[in-house]
Amino acid sequence: MSFEEVEDPYIFSTDTLPSDRRFLPPLANGLLGWRVYNNIMHMGGMYNGEGGRCHRADVPCPLAVRVESEEPGQNTYSMNTHTGIFTHTLSSASVSVTQSLYSHRHYPNMMVMEVLMVRQVTSEEPITVNLVGSFTPQSKDIVFESGPDYKGGSYINGKMSTAEYPGGSCPAVHLIWTPIPPTLMLNADQSQGRWGFVLVVANSLESAEAKYDESLDLMATGDLRLSHEKAWKELWLQSTVEVTGSDSLCKALIGSMFYLLSAFPSINDTSSSFGGVSPGGLSNGGDGQDYWGHIFWDQDIWMYPGIALFYPKLARSVLEYRVGTVEGARDNAQKQGFKGLKFPWESAVSGREVCPEDIYGQQEIHINGDVTLAFQHYLYLTEDLSMFTEGKGKEVIYGVADYWVSRVSWNPEDKKYHLLGVMPPDEYYYNVNNSVYTNTVAKFSLQFAVELAELLQDPAPKEWKEVADQLKIPFDEESQYHPEYDGYIKGHPVKQADTVMLGYPLGLEMSPEVRRNDLEAYEPVTDPDGPAMTWGMFAIGWLELGEAEKAQHLLEKCFKNIQKPFQVWSESSDGSGAVNFLTGMGGFLQAVLFGYTGFRVQKECLAFSPHLPKKISELCVRGVSYLGSQMDWLLRKDEVCIILREQGQTAGSTKPCDLQVVLKASGTKIPLTPGKPVTFPLEPGCVCKLVSMSFCWPL
Repeated sequence: MSFEEVEDPYIFSTDTLPSDRRFLPPLANGLLGWRVYNNIMHMGGMYNGEGGRCHRADVPCPLAVRVESEEPGQNTYSMNTHTGIFTHTLSSASVSVTQSLYSHRHYPNMMVMEVLMVRQVTSEEPITVNLVGSFTPQSKDIVFESGPDYKGGSYINGKMSTAEYPGGSCPAVHLIWTPIPPTLMLNADQSQGRWGFVLVVANSLESAEAKYDESLDLMATGDLRLSHEKAWKELWLQSTVEVTGSDSLCKALIGSMFYLLSAFPSINDTSSSFGGVSPGGLSNGGDGQDYWGHIFWDQDIWMYPGIALFYPKLARSVLEYRVGTVEGARDNAQKQGFKGLKFPWESAVSGREVCPEDIYGQQEIHINGDVTLAFQHYLYLTEDLSMFTEGKGKEVIYGVADYWVSRVSWNPEDKKYHLLGVMPPDEYYYNVNNSVYTNTVAKFSLQFAVELAELLQDPAPKEWKEVADQLKIPFDEESQYHPEYDGYIKGHPVKQADTVMLGYPLGLEMSPEVRRNDLEAYEPVTDPDGPAMTWGMFAIGWLELGEAEKAQHLLEKCFKNIQKPFQVWSESSDGSGAVNFLTGMGGFLQAVLFGYTGFRVQKECLAFSPHLPKKISELCVRGVSYLGSQMDWLLRKDEVCIILREQGQTAGSTKPCDLQVVLKASGTKIPLTPGKPVTFPLEPGCVCKLVSMSFCWPL
């Protein structure tokens, strides 16, 4: 009897590399990012160029090396997402050579190449393989100079040539790496040989030397690779998302989670130096490429929710990035003639606007509400008030509220506040009035500012509530739908998800009829070649209405954006646009995490309303983090099973609350006990505190 080998959905393998090298897998760890075999890499927070010319600085990568042999052989390339290691195996009659490459998951300043040679036949002859690279210690963004070798490692250093803004700093970068010889040889008396090469990148010589020392110690004890693999294992033990019934969907989910997690720092990183997540991640974003590596609303609205549901520490790192840009946001608001904070449409390090075209920074002001929504969801998921007090998050919330109050105009005719001259998320239109998305997100951020001030016992200007209560939310009574902005003509083309985002993620209350009308109005006129994240939002809308098959059809449109064999996303379905498009992955992930499950992060509960399409028999979502506890969810056709993890397994500093499931139709309340499964019919409900009026946070 023979058993067919089951393919591991976490390993993406091929015997030929993609012809378009942009779709080689990125290796990143929240600080360093590199596309396999590329001559350049990037470091988080390292930008060159002023204002709209600001872009990720190209850093030369000494590990851009290919293994080649004079003897013909078979090539296999694998991206193992269990371990975050890319391997190239070259097998010939006499030798098997495996090259492993990884950005270290625990020690973020390190990148590693390892080569293992194993003799295949008994022979007295030495065996040689070639290491072919084209490394030059040069960059168009950094003037490098060489320094003395350090403990056998080559050393170069340099500074960015141009600051982000006049008077700003030009950060330095220091590289120390193990020199890579042109050949490796297995001597006649050796059956196998192993070589390790480390690259360390840091902002100072002192730091680079310390990290290089650490890498040598780790190599000597055999812990360099082990500590990396352990860090990835820790991440996957904390959360996974898997489906049964569609191999392509399962692989797409795993790839999306892997590449998104690669863009975030280690959960053990306490340096607070995270530089945010750009649409193409750290491996991309050089001059004129992949949005120059800038940070957009993509981070806060598209990528953040799927990470925040599992990893409170990583969610907090996004918020800390925004707090670190407050002074730049204040400068943006002042330049526009308004009070408070105006977060940039495109952000680098300082928070000053770095968008190459002024109109986006001037008009796409919904970014402010997008930023505060991430803070709001973090508070509801964690009740971590320290982020808002010691962490200065309240400065963000209050500053954005002040901006909205100074930005609105009072209209005496309809006795409403208006937001004039804006660009909605749908960038086909500009200089419009009362974008329904912008006004709604502004209203909610004002309401959250009032709520937070009350919670922290801070004074709240009466204008916050007054503007929130009377801000116009466009609605067409006759057609019973939300027009995208004042004067929008129904049926006109739309670039991407915009008005359909009122239901999710904004959570604007509306009847099922209006929700359906919005979806039906915008779906047929949305650009089919628009950005990848759009269809996930439509899918969530249809799942809200119980139409799982229609949702599945839209979700599968995203598969066209996934480039094989390494599951790397392109912004557009024809392969054009940003590469390693994390925004699309984030939207896709949300369609499953907030669509199939119906999860909604609310003030006093985590609501759910599950719907599975016919082809999906099971959805397993492990590690949902809520109020200091972690839950594993298993959704089947007719039932839901939840296991609350033992407290020792939880992540985050919040003291766990006692939780219960409350089913909506019957009102049945089921306490959640750590380690004990709870099963109930597939129906809407919520997870909330066992004692509804208690608080985990100190008041």
